[in-house]
Amino acid sequence: MSPVAQHEFSRIALLSELPGEKLTKLGERMQRERFAPGEAIVTEGDPGDRFYVVLSGMLTVDQRDRGPRRMLRTGDYFGEVALAMGVPRTASVRALTPSVIASCDRATFDELIRPLFA
Repeated sequence: MSPVAQHEFSRIALLSELPGEKLTKLGERMQRERFAPGEAIVTEGDPGDRFYVVLSGMLTVDQRDRGPRRMLRTGDYFGEVALAMGVPRTASVRALTPSVIASCDRATFDELIRPLFA
């Protein structure tokens, strides 16, 4: 897994508030993954242990009881609810197109990203 370059975060509005040195640190700690169309990224009810940003592609968010909820595109993020509230995943996320996602663990989220939600 290659680190995520600072410029790749430029389309993620949430992360634009981070100073350069924190973006660099975040990029070094994030894992980049590729997903094929139809492939699941997270599943509703699973433990929430990572935060995700969409670097490219389109994804769908579904809930068992409510069906399709919304689409995620380049620049969107997900996974913050499970991490911030300490609850299982509240929805499933699946790739609709070939997608590249970057994710970080709970410690990185708590240190660098959680303060952006305050």
